[in-house]
Amino acid sequence: MHLPMWVGRMREDVASARLRDPAARGGLEIAILYPGLHAIWAHRVNHALWVRGLRFPARLGSQVSRWLTGVEIHPGATIGRRFFIDHGMGVVIGETAEIGDDVMLYHGVTLGGRTRDSGKRHPTLEDGVVVGAGAKILGPIVIGAGTAIGANAVVTKDAPADSVLTGIPAKARSRVAGENLAHLLAAPDYSI
Repeated sequence: MHLPMWVGRMREDVASARLRDPAARGGLEIAILYPGLHAIWAHRVNHALWVRGLRFPARLGSQVSRWLTGVEIHPGATIGRRFFIDHGMGVVIGETAEIGDDVMLYHGVTLGGRTRDSGKRHPTLEDGVVVGAGAKILGPIVIGAGTAIGANAVVTKDAPADSVLTGIPAKARSRVAGENLAHLLAAPDYSI
């Protein structure tokens, strides 16, 4: 990607943050003060190094980004457009994670593995997925497009598109038309 494309992508990220965060006051504030965006921007550089075989500089860059933002994104992870991490602190995204377009994560989310085997170990989040604070999505599972995952849910199984997952372990149900997802992301039902 050459410089004008990077600048366009950064503007798109700022616009996406402004759309999704009701506390956002302006583009300059978002660009300077949102660590989730800084982590995503650093990841783009680190991922470009990773795919070119420059593994050590990519990992070094990801660690520096982690120290500065509190967000850990492995440089091997694949991330789509308009990805937004709100608040960011404590987010962990594993090496083989795949994230589609228009995905949003809140703080404390883990896209982690359950095995030490090589190959695909981390989840795939399709387009438009929203993940509440503290949720853990573990293993090489697929979360269908338009799915919402409640705060602190622990997801270890595939989920169909347009579903809602809550609880420990998470159980899926279909989304209801007009459902208030803000409430779901802040206060899910827990079932242990």
